[in-house]
This record gives sequence, C-alpha cells and structure tokens, in this order.
Amino acid sequence: MQFSARETLTEQVAQYLEDQIVHGQMHSGERIIESSMAKKLDVSHGCVREALLLIEKRYLVKIIPRKGTFVTTLDEDFVKALYETLLLILGNTGRKLVREWRDEDMQHMETLYLEMKASFEAGKLQRFHELGIEYTQASLVYARNHFIVEMINNLWPSAKRCSFLALQQGPQIIYDNLDYMRRSLDLIRTHDEAGLIDLLEAYGTKQCEQVLACIKPKRP
Repeated sequence: MQFSARETLTEQVAQYLEDQIVHGQMHSGERIIESSMAKKLDVSHGCVREALLLIEKRYLVKIIPRKGTFVTTLDEDFVKALYETLLLILGNTGRKLVREWRDEDMQHMETLYLEMKASFEAGKLQRFHELGIEYTQASLVYARNHFIVEMINNLWPSAKRCSFLALQQGPQIIYDNLDYMRRSLDLIRTHDEAGLIDLLEAYGTKQCEQVLACIKPKRP
C-alpha cells in the first residue's frame, strides 16, 4: 500500500486501521497481528505497534499484555457510555454555537447539508457518512476548551464507527439524519438554544438505540 508524505508513517497507518474498524472491515473482538499487518502495509513492526498505541487512545482497540491487540467490542455498556458522553459534549458546543454562530459557519453547514442530500440520492453511503461527520465537526469548533477538544479527538473515531453502523440499517435512517440536519440548522439560525438541545438529546438517544439494535445478539 502506498502512503503519502503529508503525515508521519505512523499516523497514516493509524488512519488506515481506524478506517478499517470504522467501516466494518475489522470486527469487534478481532485480533490484529502486528507482523501480518506490517507485511500487508509494507511497513516496520515498530510502525504498526506505534499506530496501535495511537488508536488505543481512541478506544478502537484494546492491547492486552501477553495476549495481543483486539478490536474494541461494541457492547451495550460501551455504546451507552459513548453516547452519554457525546451528548454532554454536543450540548456544550451546541449552546455556544447558537449564541455565537457566524455567517461563514452557517453557510458551510448549509453546503454540507446539500452535499449530503446529493450523496444520498447518488447512493454514496460512505460519502454521506463522511459529510455527516464533517457537519458535526463544524459545530465542535465552538468548544474552545482544551479538555473538551481532547475528549472529542479521542472519542470521535468510536462515534464514527457507531454512526456508520446505524446508517447501514436502511434508507429511513438516512432520511432521519437529513431531517435532523435541516431542523438543527433552522434552530441554530433562530438562536433557539432550548430547541436545539432537545433535538440533540432526541437524535442522540435514537441513534444510540439504533446501534444497540445492530449489536444485539440474534436469536437462533
């Protein structure tokens, strides 16, 4: 696999592994063997090891001494804790966004919304998902808090993993996402702080339930 020179090799390997986990090419509990991954990517074992340490901080893998590295299991406790934390963060940044938004930020989010609609109509699920993540990140710039930003950076890959899983459950989920985007934009424009917080809570709770339904063991 060819890597570019824009980022360090370790960061690029970490991004590759993150994408594999987020998009379901690597599954919950799957073991990642350093030697096999190093050979596949044509990089050193040390590079893979450092990349795994990076994504462990992002809660995507768990490194168990003398046993190996495993993709973090999406179970009920993990998903519920993730969404509870995300809602706290989004509530904080959402309030700031409603009070302080600038025209260029609103225009950016409106553009992302239109691009999401176009991606859905073209059947490009992965692109739709990427744009949705970018939309949420556009509001997170209002955090202006070092500790919150650090939490966001570490939790974001798991949030992407869960939201991608939910999106694969059918077109109604995508309709719901588009409706959420449209309604949130309208609430932000009118400085409706209470309305936006209620919408965030309802949407986050619903997506959490969708993810839990996806990981629920199927009866034989």
